[in-house]
Amino acid sequence: MTHTKTVLITGAARGLGLAAAQALAASGARLMLCDLGADSHGRGRDPQVVEAAAAQLRAQGHWVEGLCLDITDEQQCRELVEACVASFGGLDVLVHNAGWVDYQMVEQTSTAFIDRALAINVHAPMWLCKYAWAHLKRSPAPRIVLGTSDRAMYRCHARPGLAAYAAGKMAQLGLMNALAAEGAPHGILVNALSPVARTRMWGEQGEPDDLRPEWVAPGFVYLASDVCQASGHVLRASNGQFVGTRFEEGEDVEYPRNLRGMKARSAQELAALVPL
Repeated sequence: MTHTKTVLITGAARGLGLAAAQALAASGARLMLCDLGADSHGRGRDPQVVEAAAAQLRAQGHWVEGLCLDITDEQQCRELVEACVASFGGLDVLVHNAGWVDYQMVEQTSTAFIDRALAINVHAPMWLCKYAWAHLKRSPAPRIVLGTSDRAMYRCHARPGLAAYAAGKMAQLGLMNALAAEGAPHGILVNALSPVARTRMWGEQGEPDDLRPEWVAPGFVYLASDVCQASGHVLRASNGQFVGTRFEEGEDVEYPRNLRGMKARSAQELAALVPL
């Protein structure tokens, strides 16, 4: 008998999250959608947003529930996971798609701004994984999909004012690597998606001509599926094109404990060995 996956996805009511939810539902998954229904600046709360998304998918014949919860709060993350398990009897895939983008140059950076970026990118996935972990260990094919960004990973894509955003997105790669190691004994595969899509979060109005969210959505389906057997990888997705990457130690790198093995004792020696 084929196992029907239960997927919990955050930031699921609009844009990239809704496109991912539609693709996952079309693949046969049961879905718990979570979305705060905030405005384009990340402010406020509107439960009707996630309720409308869930109703839209149910009208297409899919088994979907939706909740308006603040996932930067630990207790609400626990409630979300518990509600998912109560509704569907288990949890197989956790997708942390929720995000927040705003610009603040480093000289103007405030504590509140940094705290907000870290809350959605670090605290939320940590709390969600904490409470999902026991249920994922019982799944026959457990998966976690985190969200990162080319704006954080590559200097050529970096933008002024996005330091807090980039820090949060890189933090999810550290979380991915750590949880991939922790989840390995239980078969929990942990990967990240780096999408490029024109959405409300980036100020897009209406239907874009390119970089459409639905062209990224197959990446979510793949990382959530049994077909994916990787862990600790990043899937870059844009315009229906997908490239896998990961951070690896160089084959020739060795850090000897024997101090006589030191090869560089000055900046000049180091520059000759490792030209940057």
